[in-house]
Amino acid sequence: MDNLNAVLAAIADPSRREIILRLVEGPARVTEIAEPFDMSLNAVSKHLKVLEVAGLVHREKQGREHLIAVRPEPLRLVKTWLHEYEKFWSEHLDKVEKHFKNKKKGRKKL
Repeated sequence: MDNLNAVLAAIADPSRREIILRLVEGPARVTEIAEPFDMSLNAVSKHLKVLEVAGLVHREKQGREHLIAVRPEPLRLVKTWLHEYEKFWSEHLDKVEKHFKNKKKGRKKL
């Protein structure tokens, strides 16, 4: 559950979601990741650290530079967790739909 909490906390921030989307295109240096953002390099590094702690990115040192790559596997935790809620809501929404269909049928008889 701690891993799920870390992943959910990491993807809760829109900037971190944008970083993940950027990294889906391929690994990048921190400076390349920071380019489109209106924030300091230090702020982007902090976002990357949160993603790293959650296991969503991997950092590899290449000389003085750090190459960041996405690791999408932890998102499966979110998918699994959401799937349980999907089943719950599907069942409940089916019951609501059935209720209103039955109610509508009752009106037609009047």
